[in-house]
Amino acid sequence: MSKKTVLWIILNSIFLILFNTFFFILGGTEHNVSVWISYGFIHFAYFMLLFTPILMCKGKRSDVFGLSIYSVSIAYFIIALVAGIIFILVAPEGNNAALLVQLCITGFYGIVLISSMIANERTADAEEKRQYEIAFVKDASARLKSLLDQTNDNDVKKGIEKAYDAVYSSQVKSHPDLVQIENQILQSINELEKGIISRNKEHIVTIARTIVVAINERNTRLKSLN
Repeated sequence: MSKKTVLWIILNSIFLILFNTFFFILGGTEHNVSVWISYGFIHFAYFMLLFTPILMCKGKRSDVFGLSIYSVSIAYFIIALVAGIIFILVAPEGNNAALLVQLCITGFYGIVLISSMIANERTADAEEKRQYEIAFVKDASARLKSLLDQTNDNDVKKGIEKAYDAVYSSQVKSHPDLVQIENQILQSINELEKGIISRNKEHIVTIARTIVVAINERNTRLKSLN
């Protein structure tokens, strides 16, 4: 177990140690049911707060996605703690009030938490899709730009430059129906790279024209799909 892990365990245990110390020293071990219900829900709320990182979306922006979930869990813990302390201090004989209040708080927390998780998953999916769409145009443009610097032949440069301009000026937005043609474009760039290495001028010019045609087809289809 690493030192960092040990420190986190100690930090997370401070509240539990302090709360239980005050609870048992000041109140003893003899309590009615309403107090134990409040005691249990306070601990449940705290453990849910500790469990929150597992519920966060994974990815580059997981800190942003997890922020709202953390806020919900913190709010739930504070409300459950305040309500629980009130019932512990008052210690009513009946247990219905303590149970119903904590159930309502927990139920509302569950609804808000799950709703936030669903919203975050949708945002994460949209962000992932956006990154993929940007990556296609960015990667294809960068590779074509690199090829321009690897040749001195004017005809070859003109052909690759037209392909580069077509790709660079394309919309970054994409569509699932365009995956096949985008993969074909990337494959054509692979062929273009091989042509540069073998110095096959005719092949390079032909592939460059193919890329321009494919990009134009992609952009036309994209307009009809949006």
